[in-house]
Amino acid sequence: MAALALGLAGTAAIVVPAVTAQANTADLVVDYACNTGIAASGSGTVYLRTKLTVPTTLKVGDPLNVAWNLAYRDATRFGAPTLLPNGGRIYVTGEVNLSDGWQGQLQPVGNIDQAGSMKKGTPLDLPSTISDFAYTTRAGTVTVKPGKLYVDFRPPASEIMINDDQVDPKINYSGGDWVDVNDRPSGDNDYHLDFHQTNKAGAWASLTFTGTGVEYVAQKDRRGGPVEIWVDNQLGTPPRVDPSKNDDGTLVNASNVGGQTLWSFTGLEYGEHTITIKNVEDKRTLLDAFRVITGELPGPPPQYRAECTLISAPVAVQVTIGGGDNPASPSPDSSPDTSPSASASASASASPTDENPGGGSPSPSPSATPTPTPSTSPSASPSPAAAQTQNYVVTAVVTQGSPSPTATRTVTLTATPTVAQVAITPQGGAQTGEAPERVSSSGMLLIGSGGALLLIGMLSGVALLRRRAAHSGERG
Repeated sequence: MAALALGLAGTAAIVVPAVTAQANTADLVVDYACNTGIAASGSGTVYLRTKLTVPTTLKVGDPLNVAWNLAYRDATRFGAPTLLPNGGRIYVTGEVNLSDGWQGQLQPVGNIDQAGSMKKGTPLDLPSTISDFAYTTRAGTVTVKPGKLYVDFRPPASEIMINDDQVDPKINYSGGDWVDVNDRPSGDNDYHLDFHQTNKAGAWASLTFTGTGVEYVAQKDRRGGPVEIWVDNQLGTPPRVDPSKNDDGTLVNASNVGGQTLWSFTGLEYGEHTITIKNVEDKRTLLDAFRVITGELPGPPPQYRAECTLISAPVAVQVTIGGGDNPASPSPDSSPDTSPSASASASASASPTDENPGGGSPSPSPSATPTPTPSTSPSASPSPAAAQTQNYVVTAVVTQGSPSPTATRTVTLTATPTVAQVAITPQGGAQTGEAPERVSSSGMLLIGSGGALLLIGMLSGVALLRRRAAHSGERG
């Protein structure tokens, strides 16, 4: 099947070494280079080696199935785009272009879940196979050519705690304004038993995260002061939070009540955002952790899409679809045979008839001149067999422009007369086929003459017998 591969750009047939043949299928081995999206968060450029399997011969009604095996070509890999506690899912979509007999595109798809928690850049697995199919409704030849591949990633819904001294992702602090406090009593409920603290107005801390929401976690404490919240360089909603007050605005009488969500915001568009907290007064401000929230996403985020383009020689395969009816050029149906009896037959010939105005060589069709099997002789007393004979008048009708012209027979039934329709009269020693002139009274005249002669003969016989009897009496 390698000879079926075509370089469509030059429309010239080429033999592609990467195409292997099997019974009624062709395997196209195609290499790709992938960039952007999860390729950028992985190796930068990721190389794939794929094999597209396409049937080469089908019957009308069979599905045109396309199977695409995927694998990494070398050590390059797609990488997790961010910190993911619950893994994620990779989706791969291919393009298979159809031309010639059909115009369109198949889109083989497949996916695979990534198990376990991942850091940014953790290598991702590929689905081993993607596939798609189309129904075949008519005969013809279709050229199948692989196009681009697209690799998408969708993170699941999740919540991630980012500790105050976490390295990746890392919280940034304004220099020299914060103190890292560790080994806190477990009874205070501080996350990982530590926090950062500042008493300087204007001191800030920020985190760049990926998700749809974020929460600020710290202690409630009567010694605390107001904190200003910014999201993506805009004041948050609400713009401030005061850890020294309860939700109803009353003062907090306790101290060191850790693990409290002081501020929360959700409903961000999924993607990368930055939260910044700022100490407003020269009072105690703590940062224990940020909680990053990712809600349920309707589909893979577009920023994670990697686009893969063909880097090996262009290849294609031709699929031949045969059998079944072809609605584009149907063959005309033959008219039903209305012959009443098989004993009377008409001969057929392949000679052209006047029904073919194109002057070409029509398909064999019945001749318009029938030859009845029984022979009728010009006799006034036909035999019983001849009296039952029927004539067939057969007309050949050939449909022009059809791939398979079919003769349609028009049959007219007429009874054979009991006397010859045309009396042949010799004139001048030759049969001219002309009928003699007829006089309407000649038949009656002949009958009358014959009857008179018969009557005269009978009367003469009676008179003769009487005379003989008289002579006999005289002698006695």
